Amino acid sequence: MVPINISTRHGHISDETQAKIQEKLEKLPRYYDRITGMELTIDLEHRDTPRLDLRVSAKDKHDFLAAESGEVLAAVDLLVKKLETQVRNHKEKVQDRHRTTGHRFEETALPTTPAEDA
Repeated sequence: MVPINISTRHGHISDETQAKIQEKLEKLPRYYDRITGMELTIDLEHRDTPRLDLRVSAKDKHDFLAAESGEVLAAVDLLVKKLETQVRNHKEKVQDRHRTTGHRFEETALPTTPAEDA
């Protein structure tokens, strides 16, 4: 199981809300098995539009980042979708890199010139 750290600034969220958030974030590792940790920061400075920042750490890759503002649980859903897209794109990119032969092995055609009539 991937460790998930949920922290808040300028306020507090209930244990029930934290459990719901945790449940939603636990879905991400099924899209990419190299996820090593997740860190969600909820900034409640503006109560009407809290800001959420999600950082997902992966093995042999820089962190995936996403941010969203709005109602907390709805924003978590949007964050999960954003991160899911980033993770899928990265995974496809890595898989495609291993499937192709690479630029060094491609046949390059030399430009042909018309034969000169003498």
